[in-house]
Amino acid sequence: MTAEDLLGRLWSQLIDDYVPAGRPVDGTARREAAGPPLPPVAFTGAARLPSAFEVGDFAAAAIGTAGAAVALLSAQLGGILPTVTVDRGRAEQWFGMSFRPDGWELPPAWDAVAGDYRCADGWIRLHTNAPAHRAAALAVLGLPSASADRARVEDLVAHWRGAELEGAIVEAGGCAAEMRSPDQWLAHPQGSAVAAEPLISWTSTGIAEPLPGGTPDRPLQGVRVLDLTRVLAGPVATRFLAGYGAEVLRIDPPDWSEPALEPDMTLGKNCARLDLKSQEGLERLHQLLASADLLVHGYRPDALPRQGLGPAELARRYPRLVVASLDAYGWTGPWAGRRGFDSLVQMSSGIAWTGSQLFGTDVPKPLPVQALDHATGYLLAAAAVLAWQRRLTGVVHSVRTSLARTAVELPRRRNPLPDAAPNSPDGTPGRAQAPASDGDVREDTVWGPGYRLPAPLSIDGVPVNWNVPARGYGSAEARWK
Repeated sequence: MTAEDLLGRLWSQLIDDYVPAGRPVDGTARREAAGPPLPPVAFTGAARLPSAFEVGDFAAAAIGTAGAAVALLSAQLGGILPTVTVDRGRAEQWFGMSFRPDGWELPPAWDAVAGDYRCADGWIRLHTNAPAHRAAALAVLGLPSASADRARVEDLVAHWRGAELEGAIVEAGGCAAEMRSPDQWLAHPQGSAVAAEPLISWTSTGIAEPLPGGTPDRPLQGVRVLDLTRVLAGPVATRFLAGYGAEVLRIDPPDWSEPALEPDMTLGKNCARLDLKSQEGLERLHQLLASADLLVHGYRPDALPRQGLGPAELARRYPRLVVASLDAYGWTGPWAGRRGFDSLVQMSSGIAWTGSQLFGTDVPKPLPVQALDHATGYLLAAAAVLAWQRRLTGVVHSVRTSLARTAVELPRRRNPLPDAAPNSPDGTPGRAQAPASDGDVREDTVWGPGYRLPAPLSIDGVPVNWNVPARGYGSAEARWK
């Protein structure tokens, strides 16, 4: 399947539920017969990543979808409908890392225990990057967190059946995923539930005063985006929005740390810290929400309601607020509240199994990059831009999607490329440092000098420009400019 075919499929699903069925909140029975048409999108360059799936074309199509949404918004604001161009090679590079250090190295992206392990009846992946998730997994295995040895973990995991260990770790508050085949996933209650969900779910939440919007060349200028996301889909979405003018304020917990990702995921954003478990932090969050235009969050369906921030409460307290949300395993089914990450969804949904089969290996073979995270981020950004386009006319929407639902759209290759980039020994999917590229932009960061890859997306007359340099988490105050 070509990038053009993928783009058409993604766009048609993005707008399929653009105006939700039934009676809108304004009491009329109208429903648009069709969503907005796809602007002209051209693809250049070639995809090169070795994979059992069409990762490069999928990356280009996802980025093209977000670019098409920006092009439509630019035209609505008075510009001529621009042409969108996506470079396939650069697109798949941005699905890895966009920043390359010069003369220094980024910290490891993975905890020493994280990775794929052979169990009694197959394979299981442990995700232990967060201290709490590491402690939960090791507690189930009967190991102290501070002195865990990978070889000892391997010995203990080998005696467990995959589903039993997965369930025990999840029950303990950790993150793990047994490797399943695509057929096993579709037969699973969660797999079948996700397959029945829309790629993007739209909900009308209210009517508000129309707004003037930005300018054709800076269509998101003045839009305040409150970013409550982490690792990696949500930060990808808000980085994209920042590139076209949005003021993004990212909020992290006091103890959250991702040093390997900060140069990539803080570009264009002001990053602050709040303790949302404290009354003071929660009150400050509500102050920010009162002046925000768009909330992007990655909380599980049951997490925000516990803090009085569920969909109904947000719509009541902040009727002008557009909400864009995502989770890992989908919004329906028995796993709707399960913690998850890209690498885990690849194991659960049959992606890692398919890779091992097509490449003839006896170990899980995930994608060479965390494509579910990145593609979901760009698709969520596209939906958020279209929702903002409607917000300018006075109609307020919420949109949501998930990593597992994005995985449904990932096309398998008929003839996989040669395996030129094997997995690391622990089976972690790629977060490779960006290779040198023509047009790399010199960037002197707070961590050290380096180079930023050229943007993979070009929109005629609508330049991408990140006004805020990449900086560390907690480097700004929790306030709007």
